[in-house]
Amino acid sequence: MRIPAHAVCTAIRDDIVSGFFGPGGRLTEEVLARRYGVSRVPVREALRTLESEGFVTTRRHAGACVAEPTAQEAADLLELRMLLEPLAASRAARRRTEAHLKVLRGLVRLGQERARRGQGEDLRALGGWFHETLAQASASPGLIALLTQTRHKIAWMYVVDAPARPVDSWAEHGSIVDAVARGDAERARSLTALHTATAAEAHRLRVRTSQRAVNTVSGPH
Repeated sequence: MRIPAHAVCTAIRDDIVSGFFGPGGRLTEEVLARRYGVSRVPVREALRTLESEGFVTTRRHAGACVAEPTAQEAADLLELRMLLEPLAASRAARRRTEAHLKVLRGLVRLGQERARRGQGEDLRALGGWFHETLAQASASPGLIALLTQTRHKIAWMYVVDAPARPVDSWAEHGSIVDAVARGDAERARSLTALHTATAAEAHRLRVRTSQRAVNTVSGPH
């Protein structure tokens, strides 16, 4: 059975985000095909997709390599997230379903409970699920795709310190859900903007940065 390119793309992206393939490292079709047990065709397609996303760059004489983002590109990602997540929250306030609210409220309850107990690792996963669900509640496919890609790249480029006051952080999540439930788009937007701005302060670069542009392609491909 032929494994689709999008599955190979996800596998390579996950390996880049986890650090298995480090910035600047070569990504040869033959090695990747062996690693994932596929032919070179889906690998080639996956590398094109990852290049368009900014995870991969093509260099003269070296072929595909893991991108080395600049410090400015990394900073721009956090700024982009601070623009997109409040937009998603405001749309969620107008378009959310009861199913979305049920999941969001459940995540807030779990997050507040784990925060009181000091279970930091659980909080990291719960926070990711919360923001992913909030994005899904926006019912905006293009916005959801952008936020998903942005979260992948932030996870790759940054290590995130645990919130200094996790109970307060999850109280903010709860306030956002309350605004979404009331259909108050402007309050949902403003609360999310404040929350993401605060969260951005906990991000520390973990990848090697470069002065080169991420997607510089030399010659045809």
